Amino acid sequence: MPTAKCYQENGSERGTLDLPADLFGCEVNEPVMHQAVVAYLANQRQGTASSKERGDVKGGGKKPFRQKGTGRARAGTIRSPIYRGGGVVFGPHPRDYRHALPKKLKRLALSSALSSQAKAGAIIVIDELRFSEPKTKRFAELLANLNVLGNKVLFVLDKPVAEILKSARNIAGVKVTQGHMLSTYEVLWADNILVTQSALKAMEEAFRR
Repeated sequence: MPTAKCYQENGSERGTLDLPADLFGCEVNEPVMHQAVVAYLANQRQGTASSKERGDVKGGGKKPFRQKGTGRARAGTIRSPIYRGGGVVFGPHPRDYRHALPKKLKRLALSSALSSQAKAGAIIVIDELRFSEPKTKRFAELLANLNVLGNKVLFVLDKPVAEILKSARNIAGVKVTQGHMLSTYEVLWADNILVTQSALKAMEEAFRR
């Protein structure tokens, strides 16, 4: 059974906690994780780059000079790709880079990533945080008490909490997400993953849907 250290809100350790075996105790499948990361990065691309071909460029209806007698190569339009301001040859056009993955493959990739991080001791479980107002200093003190300040930290909540989001957003290398929105890329990106106990339950529920 995979386990992780459990900490109180002030950063003091209070023992270990058993992690769900179907999420944190499976065999690590690197090829599947690679597929998931490639798909994630591809889906971030907007695909909005566009260029004009010679037929899209305005003007150029008249021959720039006569066909013969000039000693120059014949030209039919100044919007040809060989002229400045002309059309672009084989330029980019809007396209969809989206890469879809089967649901089972995405689940396998996520559980492989979480299992890999659990084996490396990168999973840290903490009690529920109660922020009455945004306090970056308090959040930084928590990270310092956990010896993860300065690392790439993924903080996982069960639901969005504005006070925590605002407290963490000014700290370099810290990302805040929700349990049901976890991606393989984010899990592998992080040096440490902080998970609240309620977020663990949300992750289990999302994984079993």
